[in-house]
Amino acid sequence: MEPDLIVIGGGSAGCAVAGRLAEAGKRVVLLEAGKDARDIRSRVPALMGKLVQNPEFDWCYFGEPDPSVGGRPGPWPAGKRLGGGSTINGMMFIRGHAWDYDRWAELGAKGWDHASCLPYFRRLEDNERGEDAWRGKGGPISVSECRSRYPITDKWIDAASEAGIRRAKDLNGELAEGVDYIQLSQRRGWRSSSAGYLDGLGSGLKPDVVTEAQVLSIQVADGRARGITYMRGGQRHSLRAREGVVVSAGALNTPRLLMLSGIGPAQHLRDMGIDVLRDLPGVGSNLQDHAGLHLINTVDMHTLNNDAHGLRAPLQLLRFIFGGTGALTTGIGHAQAFVRSRPGLPVPNLQLAFSAFSFEVTPQGNVVLKPESSVATFIGLMRPAHRGRVSLRSADPAAPPIIEHQLLGDDDDVEQLVEGIALARRIMRQRSMESHVLREQRPGADFESKEALRDYVRLASMSMFHPVGTAKIGPDGDPDAVLDAELRVRGVCGLWVADASVMPTIPQGNTNATSIMIGDKAADHILRTIA
Repeated sequence: MEPDLIVIGGGSAGCAVAGRLAEAGKRVVLLEAGKDARDIRSRVPALMGKLVQNPEFDWCYFGEPDPSVGGRPGPWPAGKRLGGGSTINGMMFIRGHAWDYDRWAELGAKGWDHASCLPYFRRLEDNERGEDAWRGKGGPISVSECRSRYPITDKWIDAASEAGIRRAKDLNGELAEGVDYIQLSQRRGWRSSSAGYLDGLGSGLKPDVVTEAQVLSIQVADGRARGITYMRGGQRHSLRAREGVVVSAGALNTPRLLMLSGIGPAQHLRDMGIDVLRDLPGVGSNLQDHAGLHLINTVDMHTLNNDAHGLRAPLQLLRFIFGGTGALTTGIGHAQAFVRSRPGLPVPNLQLAFSAFSFEVTPQGNVVLKPESSVATFIGLMRPAHRGRVSLRSADPAAPPIIEHQLLGDDDDVEQLVEGIALARRIMRQRSMESHVLREQRPGADFESKEALRDYVRLASMSMFHPVGTAKIGPDGDPDAVLDAELRVRGVCGLWVADASVMPTIPQGNTNATSIMIGDKAADHILRTIA
């Protein structure tokens, strides 16, 4: 039987939209290029460092050489499993600031203001802190407190308060400003990914899931999306849908698939030898990502680095198995602050994410723990100015996309990160932390002047792996708007996009929770437009 709807991509948003459409009684087929989500490596939180740049879990994309960071070609991870990015990420659950969503509405994404998005944030989560006007209970994504607790984290929060940063009640609540412990997408210490949407929601109805199926193109006839062509097991298949197709392949693969299907910038498609079905110059443009770098300090207190080496490591395994606690439950951070580094800003421009451990990030994007007792503060730039592009390398569906993006393409972005380093250092010099800091490993004593720190920022900055924006929602008068506010691809009936690519601008903080919200909310938009 033909399904009502086909969903392409079982990632953070794709699982959500497929699950909600099935809950509403639609027959849905979800196709995912990767495998299922049962692999133990993706379920144990501390093993996240083994997933990035692992072709079993990640598309392993690399960007073009970036002149803004000395010509380095950085990694651009993209999840390749059921659950997508929520299966390989650092599990920091952050919703962003209300201002970000209200800004979307100002830019033409009607119905995507904070008040309109909040009900979907609430219904997607099962929050360990309980339910209130801002938080939800009983949803498919479990949101829990950190279960790898270290006293040095408490010291850092106290020091942040001493440095003048307000103590927040809940950074996912009414106001996303100040300092608090990080919340994680975990359930009893195990990773909670959006694959949970596929277990059956209120009605118990589930999508039909086809894994290891790479979609080659969307089939469009008479201006309407009719189905797809995909490869599975070395064989080419076609699948038709009665009501349409939803693309949820992520901010890197969604524009690639649209262009392979003849939907995108006309001249680029012609250059690739692809017939133009719909000239949409915004497909692949507007690429955004957060940038940041680490402050690393050696300390005299116990950290996760101590627990990960020597005789303590087997004890951590027992703590995880029998109690769902300890080092193996760690996310990428333990506490965080959203702050303004200068007066006059309407919202925080920096995220300071504190980890009660320190690590190296390899050129491939993997996390490798340091051997000594140390801590890291990641200084992230929340609203970068630069916009990049995703384009086709060739008409071959197996070819990776071309990713062109300048991480620090605006000089003021560098200045904001320099200000962030100063603020992170100031926290370390407060009474609660100063006596425990033995030395600063990075940037170190050689980088004290503003000029030296500017050089360091360009030397050490890295992507936060939060690509968004490459098929944005926008008003009718915006030539770069790929979608209308109902997530419909302009000029093609029966075709929607639901993933991080729809964001007009990048929100504050880690983007996975927002991506899941988009998928959850998208189902209602799709149901409304086909009713």
